[in-house]
Amino acid sequence: MSTGSTGSTPSPAARRPATATWRDPRLVIGIVIVAVCVVAGARLFGSADDTVPVWAARADLPSGSSVGPEDLVRREVRFASAADATRYVPGGTTLPQGSTLARAVGAGELLPRSALGAAETGPVVEVPLSVEADAVPASVQTGSVVDVWVTPDAAAGPGSSGPDATAVRVLEAVRVLGAPVATDTLAPAGTRQVIVGVDEAQEDLLPEALARAATGTTVITRRG
Repeated sequence: MSTGSTGSTPSPAARRPATATWRDPRLVIGIVIVAVCVVAGARLFGSADDTVPVWAARADLPSGSSVGPEDLVRREVRFASAADATRYVPGGTTLPQGSTLARAVGAGELLPRSALGAAETGPVVEVPLSVEADAVPASVQTGSVVDVWVTPDAAAGPGSSGPDATAVRVLEAVRVLGAPVATDTLAPAGTRQVIVGVDEAQEDLLPEALARAATGTTVITRRG
């Protein structure tokens, strides 16, 4: 009796569990990129409103002029750094009473802290000067600081004119209180009236200064 051999049935191949999807490095990298983009976007939109209010000049303000709320307009400015912002007067800040400008500030220019000065104290004598139009700089205006010179005329006597004649500075570093253009005054054509303020320190010089001006030609020079 023959016996037939029985073939063995092959066992099925073992299946290894697949790696969990959340452990896929590509997925992790993708999540990190998305998170970075979200944070960067939030900071970008947040910085869009990161402006600082500062004061700016409403119109041209000459050196030496007083400055108050009516002369200023509020601007919203985004500065590159906090240090840059501190250089300017914050909008909404009340300026000290009697504040003046140590230098000119143009219309629309942000108001620097360094341009603010204290108001001058003490009385001054208002002195009107009649000056030839070409003997005063066109830039002279209210608030300018000037020197007043007198050059002798030929009619003043021998030796008062010519190459040896010497101009004399009769007033030094006085502030202009008024400088209307020729069309706004009754001054003769070709002349310009300039009103300067003389303080107590130079008040004693006025008699000689006016006497020289009466017999000479007045020239005004502007200090920067």
